[in-house]
Amino acid sequence: MADASLGEFELVVLLAVLHLIEHDQPVFGSAVLEEIRGRAGRTVARGAVYVTLDRLEGKGLLASRLAGGPASRGGRPRRVYRATARGLATVKSAVASLARMQRGLEAVLGTQT
Repeated sequence: MADASLGEFELVVLLAVLHLIEHDQPVFGSAVLEEIRGRAGRTVARGAVYVTLDRLEGKGLLASRLAGGPASRGGRPRRVYRATARGLATVKSAVASLARMQRGLEAVLGTQT
């Protein structure tokens, strides 16, 4: 079992990273922001995403590298993120824990299994 604890927004950010990776898209902070807005329908501050990405990297759940930037950014490099093996294990553990907690509450939550 993964030992890093995740806050709710950290889990959302990690899930956004995984969605982008799954669809072969580069994982820049701005892409994570748009993924969260699109999938979760949440209004999220850009700074909150970048702070969370840094925190997740500090926990060893993400890794990043600098990549060359586009001409539209004046060639300035951009940070590209990827989930680490520990990050993936932590997401799996958190999602499984939520599923276990939700079990038996279908009538209350109005959901089906």
